[in-house]
Amino acid sequence: MSWREETAPPVVAKTHKPGKTAKTTIQADPLHGLYAAQVDGKPVVQEYEPDPDLRDTEQVPLLEAGGIAAFIQREVLPYTPDAWVKADATKIGYEVSFTRHFYKPQPLRTLDEIRADILAIEEEASGLLDGLLKGNSK
Repeated sequence: MSWREETAPPVVAKTHKPGKTAKTTIQADPLHGLYAAQVDGKPVVQEYEPDPDLRDTEQVPLLEAGGIAAFIQREVLPYTPDAWVKADATKIGYEVSFTRHFYKPQPLRTLDEIRADILAIEEEASGLLDGLLKGNSK
């Protein structure tokens, strides 16, 4: 059995030495989950283990000024300052709303038409009920 402790420190997934690694240069970048830290008095860059219960997605407009980074800075970080973007899970695409572009709404019926339909159904139901009651009395 386990439970979440809100005040617990984040779980470290990886610790990188700042500077060059085999293929890339590692720099602290909180927007992408790389945070500057000190381990044994030496500067390092740490990646934290994400909490799957807190994972969320955002739909960023394709023509967002400043791109994904500007959107996250403006819309997400003021409310969740420790959020980051998982670059390998980022998908670029476009959503086409078929309803917005192709749906032709039907004009609504008038109240008089609706009232006439209700009265006709009530009369039909009344006739059926009378037929049932009269048919059983014989």
